[in-house]
Amino acid sequence: METCPSVKNILLLDSEGKRVAVKYYSDDWPTLSAKLAFEKSVFAKTQKANAGTEAEIVMFDGQIVVYKFIQDLHFFVTGGEEENELILASVLQGFSDAVDRLLKNMVDKRTALENLDLILLCLDEIVDGGIVLETEGREIAEKVTGHGLESASSAEQTLLNALTQAREHLAKSLM
Repeated sequence: METCPSVKNILLLDSEGKRVAVKYYSDDWPTLSAKLAFEKSVFAKTQKANAGTEAEIVMFDGQIVVYKFIQDLHFFVTGGEEENELILASVLQGFSDAVDRLLKNMVDKRTALENLDLILLCLDEIVDGGIVLETEGREIAEKVTGHGLESASSAEQTLLNALTQAREHLAKSLM
């Protein structure tokens, strides 16, 4: 029986292995301490690698982990041992491309934290309940920012405008 491609988690960690944005879709790590332990160990296993901007694949703790580094951010996508590595790599590429577009080619921890709301929305657009929805970075970024919504109703446009204004007001108050 064929199943939909699925993801167990997507992690965005800083250069010290600390969380920037994470989303778990599996009960393999039921507690916060289990999740933090997994993040710490996967970071330790991959930090010496020269992943750079190209995706690397590693089998870790019975999971397939696809990862890449962009400046001081480490992107990870985890799937089960039976999952297709190419699909996991395309999820990783779509996530990193969307983040790159959303952060306007300034992919670093500081900018990511300032735009954390967009990154979390990005995760929601890529995967829902572990099922891969979208892997094209441009499409993900457009859905998150609301661009390309030619058919959006006026109520949706009003809500998007309100959210954008609230985000700008929050950003100004944080600075």
